[in-house]
Amino acid sequence: MTTISKSMTINSPVSEVFTYFARPEHMADQFPENMGLNIIPIEVKNGFGVGTIFRISGDFDGKRLEWDCETIDYIPHRKIVAKMIEGPFKKWQIEVEFEEIDEKVTKTGISVDYDMPMGPLGSFIDKVKLKKIAERGIENGLYRVKALLEGTGSIPVYITLDAYRQILKEKERLNCSVSDTILRMFENQKEKSTPPSAS
Repeated sequence: MTTISKSMTINSPVSEVFTYFARPEHMADQFPENMGLNIIPIEVKNGFGVGTIFRISGDFDGKRLEWDCETIDYIPHRKIVAKMIEGPFKKWQIEVEFEEIDEKVTKTGISVDYDMPMGPLGSFIDKVKLKKIAERGIENGLYRVKALLEGTGSIPVYITLDAYRQILKEKERLNCSVSDTILRMFENQKEKSTPPSAS
């Protein structure tokens, strides 16, 4: 079994950091565009809490993988844990922990435990390639979240599921990340509401 752990301090309140990670779809924003990572909620329970099921799919070094996960632990502002319930791994579980350093600083840690299929061959492939890709992905992901939350201040994550479905539709149309989609929708709305200047 392989465990990857990374942590980072984000200059944002724990409530905002937790709310961002509490939406499984936001995980897709943390990975490079070329992975084409998609995360789609299939069944939402308890406001994205325990029992929520979502599907992850993406291109991992030329191999298309897809698996379904279920949120198994959800402690507001402290911890979110999800595990694979169907997919290619023997085991796959992700845990995100949040520690409030002060009212505007949050230490965020991500750890992934997984077990590759294919016995010793799978372990060898993992040690040679996949572990490095996954470690880079998680670290880059934390940097992306840090930049997003610190760069734009409060982000519009407190929205209804219907509104979020609308964003996901627009994301597919624009073929970009969720955060870019929200920014583009916001800019379009701003342009519509700004009266033309008198010339």
